[in-house]
Amino acid sequence: MKAQFDGTQVLAPPEAKVFYEQNGYGRVEKTGNLRLAVVEALYLIARGKIQIDDWSFDSLLAESAVSPGFLRKFTVYRDIRERGFVITTGPQDFRVFPRGQRPGHGQSKYLLRVLSERDMVDLSVVLREAQTAANMRKQFLLAVVDDEHELTYYEIRITRPAAKEGAVSPSAETESLPDISAILAGTPAYVAEDGTGITKTLKDSWYGTMLDATRLFLAPVEVCWLLESGNLSLTPEMTAEEYEAHAAAYDPEFADKMTVYRYFRGIGWSPRTGYKYGHHFRVYTEEGKHSEMLVHACGQEHSMPMSVISRSVRLAHSVKKKMLFACMDKADVTFIEFARMKL
Repeated sequence: MKAQFDGTQVLAPPEAKVFYEQNGYGRVEKTGNLRLAVVEALYLIARGKIQIDDWSFDSLLAESAVSPGFLRKFTVYRDIRERGFVITTGPQDFRVFPRGQRPGHGQSKYLLRVLSERDMVDLSVVLREAQTAANMRKQFLLAVVDDEHELTYYEIRITRPAAKEGAVSPSAETESLPDISAILAGTPAYVAEDGTGITKTLKDSWYGTMLDATRLFLAPVEVCWLLESGNLSLTPEMTAEEYEAHAAAYDPEFADKMTVYRYFRGIGWSPRTGYKYGHHFRVYTEEGKHSEMLVHACGQEHSMPMSVISRSVRLAHSVKKKMLFACMDKADVTFIEFARMKL
């Protein structure tokens, strides 16, 4: 079947409409002709379904690959087609239909964005596109193409972890704590055992780390939280606001980390440092169990390399945890979960 290339898209004659009706290729125009995106046309040429005047597969691919990102988009398109899904161009890069469905006969399930392993990922953009997909009742996917043109798919979920049923409220938890006196030591502070069992009480409430048999060190986020709750007094004396400014002078990420820490403590969960995993927090939802997630606090308009996200997700999965990136919007926080998936 012969078709024409107009420099941006391919126009096939009316008899090509069968490709749309059976497999969801292209868009049928009022004239009855079938207009194909170049990725669709290349795939049909490779399968021997169409021919384009004056263009071979190789010449059309070479011409189109001048456009940044085209080759990886074709790689993704071909992979998804060969997995048995109908895929069309969409509001991101592509829309993907469940097996057995196609345009006019079913709804697309996924909105998909194609990235390179070397791309910088703006998390605010990912959040916005994931929200768009959610509003359309679709799942948002990233297809990442590495330098050898192998593919990894990630499902992106927007989540707001909520307190589990029966969890102790933060007010009840802090009200159960006695008055605590601590001595500032740089940015952390330590609590000395005074015979009341205060260090054991704090440890049982998932605060601090024992320095020795009688002294418990509190991390800066713990110091700030306990100051804010009114349970802690510092030597030298500081208010919560003064301490937060003091800690932020040593740690530029402190305000973002504190926002995330407040959120999890606020729903009755226990965030602890995630340094050994390369992230800000590991988070426990129940006592006596392993942490369930790794969380990284990200400021507004925060970008990071896709390669860093890939390592983070693989590490989290290897230790049976979820990987969440906490995106700030003023004092509010929304969590993006990256999860590897198989289509």
